[in-house]
Amino acid sequence: MVATVGVYQATGGSDGAPGAENEITSSTRLQTKDEFAPTDTDYPIPIPSSGFKYSFWVHVYLKISVAPSVKINNIRFYSDGAIGWNFGTNGELRRGNHDSGDMGCPMDSEYDVAAGTEGDSGHTIEDGINGHDYYNGQTTPTADVANDTEASPATIDSTDHTTTGKCKAVVLQCKVANDATQILDFVEKRKGSNLMRHSTLVMTKSECCFRLQVAGNPLYSR
Repeated sequence: MVATVGVYQATGGSDGAPGAENEITSSTRLQTKDEFAPTDTDYPIPIPSSGFKYSFWVHVYLKISVAPSVKINNIRFYSDGAIGWNFGTNGELRRGNHDSGDMGCPMDSEYDVAAGTEGDSGHTIEDGINGHDYYNGQTTPTADVANDTEASPATIDSTDHTTTGKCKAVVLQCKVANDATQILDFVEKRKGSNLMRHSTLVMTKSECCFRLQVAGNPLYSR
């Protein structure tokens, strides 16, 4: 039987138990709120006056709704190597990273609710107290997605999946520096005579994608 696989994002709920999951049919938005809202521009990532601001992290994963005739395995994740967003000095689109083994977060057991201050900044993945528990104890808890290319993809899930269910998730977060520039969309907010424009970031399925194998044959899910 031909497998049916979709790309999903989990949000809300509690640690180990997402409150909702939505299929990403074209894009998702990295913003300062834990929600799946590809067209919502109300929670942008502010460009800070100093230091960094962060999006709330997002869990993105493959979900198998019709089981393969044999198995699905070797799920990898990569970008075009350019990303195309100007995050500023030392800013980046990052993912959760493990020192060894698969880079993906087991779903739902290791799911960690994204949090922070809505409209301002999310907690960093590597934060020792408020960070993502599956990654913040690693020697290198995050990696720059720009380094995950088709020639050198990140292995997200090496498990043999023979039935329906969720695969491990790539956990993504934007890190924005004070010299970042506005990109893609922006929200204008007026307060008195001051005009503030904040960057918002949209990731399409063609900018970052999963690669998996079905019974040893490569198949791309975008």
